[in-house]
Amino acid sequence: MDIEELRDFCIAKKGVTEHFPFDDVTLVFKVMGKIFVLIRLDAWEQGAQKINLKCNPDKAITLRAAFEGIVPGWHSNKRLWNTVTMNNSDVSEDLVGELINHSYELVVSGLTKKLQIELENK
Repeated sequence: MDIEELRDFCIAKKGVTEHFPFDDVTLVFKVMGKIFVLIRLDAWEQGAQKINLKCNPDKAITLRAAFEGIVPGWHSNKRLWNTVTMNNSDVSEDLVGELINHSYELVVSGLTKKLQIELENK
């Protein structure tokens, strides 16, 4: 999955917007104002195709044990975020898609009822 495919996959989800809230190289995807994907574009361009994804804490531990390409989130809450290496790792494109979906769904489930209803009506 290249960067454009990754962007298209994320932005196609209901209620998703993209931002550069920290600097001009950290691309962030949010659902209803809450982050679910972070990508360092400068690192990506240098060949380090890594993304940070929110994850259920128990699932995060299981994934880290099972895949060399999944580690605790870089510059993130290590309990709730994973850094996923997409190139030269044992993480398939299908798994990346599943993990992005999991991150999105986890964030949506944590939204207030008001925001969840607003999202449903988009």
